[in-house]
Amino acid sequence: MPNVNKYELTVVLEPKASSAKRKKVTEVVEKVLSLFSGKITETKEWGVKELAYKLGKNESGFYIFMELEMDAKGVKVLNDKLKNDPEILRFLVIKI
Repeated sequence: MPNVNKYELTVVLEPKASSAKRKKVTEVVEKVLSLFSGKITETKEWGVKELAYKLGKNESGFYIFMELEMDAKGVKVLNDKLKNDPEILRFLVIKI
């Protein structure tokens, strides 16, 4: 695989996010990764945690953490997909 980098992705959903919504986020990430020869190496659901400040009406959020391997070109596409998802309160992609 050419230029495969490792990344960490943390996604914050609404605190009452159903398992279907959580699964949908994972599927969106997998779909983007498949386009760029990437994969999810680990997924952890951290559960509901209190936020440092309110995001809209939410004082807490459901956290999902993923370790990814993908081509650097895929990060922009992943950012765009996650940014346009109304169910995601916040997300952060970090290169390891």
